[in-house]
Amino acid sequence: MRDVSISGFIQETPGVLRRHLDPATVVEAEGSFTPSSVDEREEETIVVASGPGLEFPLRFENRDDAIVYTQASEDGPFARMETRIEFDRENEGTRVTIHSSVELAAPIPFGDRIATWKRRRELSRMLEAVTRDLE
Repeated sequence: MRDVSISGFIQETPGVLRRHLDPATVVEAEGSFTPSSVDEREEETIVVASGPGLEFPLRFENRDDAIVYTQASEDGPFARMETRIEFDRENEGTRVTIHSSVELAAPIPFGDRIATWKRRRELSRMLEAVTRDLE
């Protein structure tokens, strides 16, 4: 399992960001998959992410200090994936830090490095999209 973290400043309050980043928006903003269904439950939200020839569930939990989501089955691109989006008040906005741990499902050489590289790009696209949406 490998880790990747990115961080960016957004000129909005943590509350505004948390409301904007509903589970379907997160999946869409990452840019690799689209949300095909959303099942809101008491403690979690399940989003089915769809892409070319692939469909898998992501489990989202809203915690006091972060939004946390994991790949909820073995049918996805990862053997394991967990991502945590944290919001820290900074100056007149928010420092958004995203940590993700991934392990690629496919047994290929350097697979986890490739997964980390791809994951870093998805997280960067998410920060860029959120910044653009809230400007």
